[in-house]
Amino acid sequence: MIRNLLGSLMGLIGAAAAVWSPFRAWYDGRHGRDYRVQELFTAAGITDHKAALLGSLLLPFVFAAALTLAAVVLRSRLLMALAGVIVLGFAVLWTVRQGQAAGSLSVGGDGQGLGDGLANAYGAGALILLGAAVMRGRPPRRTRPGPAPGPPANEL
Repeated sequence: MIRNLLGSLMGLIGAAAAVWSPFRAWYDGRHGRDYRVQELFTAAGITDHKAALLGSLLLPFVFAAALTLAAVVLRSRLLMALAGVIVLGFAVLWTVRQGQAAGSLSVGGDGQGLGDGLANAYGAGALILLGAAVMRGRPPRRTRPGPAPGPPANEL
């Protein structure tokens, strides 16, 4: 029970961090909510066009948070792990596409380069996966005992 509670708490904190991450700076001061999800999957790659809020990187992170919430209610390690993989997958995909668009990635403390929103997304995905690993999940179903075995047929 303690493991389920601790894993659920870790997953919910990770889900909250994942939903919060698009509202932070991801690269060169540009927030994650400004990147369109479609840009991750098209040949054009990441552009300077702004995205609608529900068409931005917020969408997959809200979906992952909903999966995490369902995993907590159902005590499902698999759903929680899937939510963590979704968060990490979109963060990695964005990193690759941004690296292709910019030519190289840099980390800077002056607001230039990779921002704390991306770090929040990576940390959130890792925390959700860790929560899935800590959770014990549902107890196995008890099966009804069958009829008591009798003597073997050849010993009658």
